[in-house]
Formats: sequence, C-alpha cells, structure tokens
Amino acid sequence: MVFASIELARRIEAAEGGWIEEGTAAIARRVGADAAFCLAIGGGIAAYSGKDSPLTKVVGLGFEGVPASAALERVEAEFGRRGAGVQVELCALAGAGVAEALARRGYVLVGFENVLGRVLDERVVWRERAELTLERSGDAELDAWIEVVASAFAAPDAQGVAAHESFPREALERTVRDMAGARALQRYLARRGGALAGGASMRIAGGVALLCGAGTLPEHRRRGVQGALLERRLADAARAGCDIAVVTTLPGSKSQENVQKHGFELLYARAILRRGA
Repeated sequence: MVFASIELARRIEAAEGGWIEEGTAAIARRVGADAAFCLAIGGGIAAYSGKDSPLTKVVGLGFEGVPASAALERVEAEFGRRGAGVQVELCALAGAGVAEALARRGYVLVGFENVLGRVLDERVVWRERAELTLERSGDAELDAWIEVVASAFAAPDAQGVAAHESFPREALERTVRDMAGARALQRYLARRGGALAGGASMRIAGGVALLCGAGTLPEHRRRGVQGALLERRLADAARAGCDIAVVTTLPGSKSQENVQKHGFELLYARAILRRGA
C-alpha cells in the first residue's frame, strides 16, 4: 500500500515541475527566452512555451501556501500578452485556500487527472515476451520514437472521461522532440511482429520515476504493448534505486485500468482550473 502523504505529493509535484522546467528551457534555447520561460510561484512553476504547447501550464502550486496576488497577476499578464490563458494543475494535497483564491480570480474547473503510484524494490523484474521486442531508443531512432508517440497521442483511447484539452499534431511533435532531450529522460520503443507498435519514456528525479510519454499505435492496442512498456520501465527504475514510480492518467481511462492491473494505486487527483483564452 502507498499512502499519499503531503510530503510524498510534494516530491512528486517537484519531480513533475523539474521535468517541465527542463523541457521549457530546451524550447527556450530554440525559440528564445521571451517565447519560452518559467516563473516561480507558490512553491511551483508557471511554464510558458507557446499557447498551443502541452507544457504551458502551472504545476506544483500551493505547497508554500496561497500564492500572492501579485505573483498570480504577473503570470496572468505574461501569458495574456502572448494570447494564452492560464491553466493550473492543482494537486488535491496542496495548501488549503489555494483553490478558493483561484476561484475568486475567475478560474473555472475544466477537468481532473489522476496521479497513481507504485512502490519499487528489488522484486520488480522485467521478463522478455516472445511476441514483443522492447529496446531503449537512442538518438539514431529519435525520429521513429517521436512519430510513434505523437501518432499515439493524436488518436487517444475513447475509454473513460474525455480529455480536457487537445493539441495540433505539429505542436505535439515539437513538444515531444524538445522533451526528448531532457536530462535523465530514457526513451523506449516497442515492436510487435517487427513493426513499430508503441513508445514510452521515463524520467528519474529524487528517487521518483515519472512514467511519461507512453502511447500505443491504434492497430496494436489490446495486445499487451502498454503493459510491456510499463513493466520494462518499472524494472529499470527499481535498478536505478527509485523507491516509487508515478504515472498520470485521465480518470477511468484504459491507461488507468492498465496501470492498476500492474500494482499502481490512486494517490491523489489534480483539479484542472483555467482562466482566460
């Protein structure tokens, strides 16, 4: 059993924020500091990398109390002058009063996402499957990895609650490429019958393994690809000394069903609040 303490939530949100901050920095090197940046706010960060970017959002908010009005005003102004609204992913274990403060400023609830976790130890192992080939994806296969992951995201599974946001294919590909160069990000490709079937990634920070960027092409779904990618990353994370693995899913989704079959437990939800464009 994993107990979702405030301290554990803080660790997870910090790991998530660090990954987004690193990805935003990579984008800033490509497009310039005025077009991609991060601002510290309320124990978390506000990241901007384009109004159509999946990384443009506020994460980790509220672990240092209710953010000051001036800090929120600055984020809203910086996003607003670039034509973007502000989206906050608010952890249910964040400080009391944060949601109320955001509501008073006109933020509205648009959805939820679930954060699930699983304890890792030396008993977590990876067993090869005859029908699937899994391998770490190096730089020579970067384009193939991006194509698989972006294509999988562009055709989401219909099970569960509908996504609260969607992004143009071009924006997804740009973001996936930029995030692929993040420090400590490990990329994986799965082949089924010799054909590319799915891809995934994992970032390790502070003993937390963030399982991210996983997707299976529609024609290979319900064939164990996602489960195999999950088990391989869990084994690699355990060998790397992580004590917990974390994944974020939409409520009631096939992804949530799959990870719960592999021992993950619901830790907490994030409320998605949005203001402006």
